[in-house]
Amino acid sequence: MILDTLGVGLLGTSTEVYHKVKQYSKIYSSDISSTIWGHLDFRLPPLYAAFVNGVAVHSMDFDDTWHPATHPSGAVLPAVIALSEAFPQKKKISGLDLLLAFNVGIEVQGRLLRFSNEARNIPKRFHPPTVVGTMGSAAACAKLLALDQAKCKNALAIAASYAGAPLANAATQTKPLHIGNAAKHGLEAACLASQDLQGNKQILDMESGMGAFYTDYSPQSLPTLQSYAWLLDQQDVAIKRFPAHLGTHWVADAASSARRKLVESSDHVLPLDKIEKVIVKVPEVKYVNRPNPNSEHEARHSFQFVACSALLDGSMSVQSFASENIHRPALRELLCKTQLEHPTDNKPSFESLYCEVTVVLQDGNTISDRCDTFYGHWRKPLEKEDLEKKFQSNASEVLPPEATEGIIETVYNLEKVKDCSILSMFLSGQSARALSEKLRLL
Repeated sequence: MILDTLGVGLLGTSTEVYHKVKQYSKIYSSDISSTIWGHLDFRLPPLYAAFVNGVAVHSMDFDDTWHPATHPSGAVLPAVIALSEAFPQKKKISGLDLLLAFNVGIEVQGRLLRFSNEARNIPKRFHPPTVVGTMGSAAACAKLLALDQAKCKNALAIAASYAGAPLANAATQTKPLHIGNAAKHGLEAACLASQDLQGNKQILDMESGMGAFYTDYSPQSLPTLQSYAWLLDQQDVAIKRFPAHLGTHWVADAASSARRKLVESSDHVLPLDKIEKVIVKVPEVKYVNRPNPNSEHEARHSFQFVACSALLDGSMSVQSFASENIHRPALRELLCKTQLEHPTDNKPSFESLYCEVTVVLQDGNTISDRCDTFYGHWRKPLEKEDLEKKFQSNASEVLPPEATEGIIETVYNLEKVKDCSILSMFLSGQSARALSEKLRLL
């Protein structure tokens, strides 16, 4: 076996596909490197920068969510930013280039998801970003590389062979790798396609292509460019206020409202010892049904944990998932009193689900509240001020204030920025003291 494997491997070094992969792989031994967000003194080759930064985006389940269900941005943005740094200095990538590539990556995800009714529900078998996110990353990077139509088709074909990861790894440290791999694999697929590596150009139309992931996948022709409408203009994303599965955000708002009613009738103190049980009505989503979470990742995927935390504290935050809060006795006591119910009209779709939280007291009285649309959902989007506060709160944990402000200013002016490397400079933590000089606006 050893001798045979060595022999066929040596023979394989003469094949066309080997030479294409070898040529592509020179990126690993080159001097090309990309920014690792939050680090001044640590850079990696673009592929691994996309991976590491992609993992960071999803490491707390704090990234945006779309409908049909996926996390669209985390698979695309780390890839295109990393790739933009790989271009030679004389070929600067503008903010508009970056913005267009990013939007292409989002659009491809949305179009693929809309070819399946199954995709409209909260997933059961695999994590959607590992499929459509990989395809979106490939499309975005192909756009940034200005690949022709044939190579773009090959990029998507290659990406499809990287796609997929089982949902069984939800609520573990492995789930964030899904986003990192989607970013990395999409970038890799586009780079391989740029070397003319070929795949099945009909991959998007075949039952054994994208149809392998969605059983009711039914691709359709898209409108002409003259009448084309971008999906982001029709369907906004949800922006999370705290780092947990999107379904728990309905729970948090309903539980927080129920708590306000409880304390108003109990001298403004939560009557924990008088609570007999807590009933949480949500859709049946098995991987978010965790009655006894023991880690931050399990807590982020637990209807019960978020209901009890919001009842105890009145709101949810990053600190809600700290170990001392997960294991505090009061929360454990309340978890034991909490049960889920799944009304037949409560479908597992981010477009239509609701949550109703009912607190049953020992004297027979009940306090209830219901959330149909939480603040941050696309029907009730975050105000610009709250979005900025979230960013500043998150970024200030790793970046100096000037870099944080530099990112905000750059993003808001991205269409005018001549060289988007300024964004990577700020992401690394470089000072933005000379912001007006560094921002190269048209």
